[in-house]
Amino acid sequence: MAASSYTDPEKQKPLLELEEHEEKHFMSSQIVRDIIIGVSDGLTVPFALAAGLSGADVPSSIILIAGIAEVAAGAVSMGLGGYLAAKSEADHYMRELKREQEEIINVPDIEAAECAEILAQYGAEPHEYEGVVNALKRNPKHWLDFMMKFELGLEKPDPMRAFQSAVAIALSYIMGGLVPLLPYMVVPIAREAMVASVILTILALMIFGFAKGYFTGNQPFKSSIQTAFIGAVASAAAYSIAKVFRA
Repeated sequence: MAASSYTDPEKQKPLLELEEHEEKHFMSSQIVRDIIIGVSDGLTVPFALAAGLSGADVPSSIILIAGIAEVAAGAVSMGLGGYLAAKSEADHYMRELKREQEEIINVPDIEAAECAEILAQYGAEPHEYEGVVNALKRNPKHWLDFMMKFELGLEKPDPMRAFQSAVAIALSYIMGGLVPLLPYMVVPIAREAMVASVILTILALMIFGFAKGYFTGNQPFKSSIQTAFIGAVASAAAYSIAKVFRA
């Protein structure tokens, strides 16, 4: 007689609900963080530099040359900084992975006790987490992954993360940095170009701040005003300092 294929509908219900459920989480937080870093610095630093040089009554051509040089140097510097930061995170993960792997091999009982302690912190009782600990001990790879995530709070980094971070930050810096310099490309008089640069850059900062707030889950309008305010303060400070030394 063939074995019965009956399955309890109540047991299948959670699985069916999981298949139908779609979570809308934003999963590209690292790239967004890189873009935010690049664009925010790109909009602010060349903007302040151009405003400062305008305050010193420097011709538009000189401001444009200095601005482009700063954008190029800033993109390389920021991109390299992003690369080194991501590379350091990856190196740190590999060091901790090797150390945790050695501990699982050399002192498995201590590691099992740490695993049980972690599960207990989530409200599991001894009779509940004992089976989980034993299951992890039978699979060292999953055990290692569990300890890395829940004991050390480390996620395995993407092998391409360092390169992606460098490119994202550098390109974002260039895109942001060219915005305040655009008026100096078409307006020969520095004072007039500065007015156009201020209007254009403040508008770009507000749009960028709004987008940043939207994607990071903060209040978009508040983020827009804050971002524009920071850029305005930086440019005003640079302009005022140039005027003081010019006097």
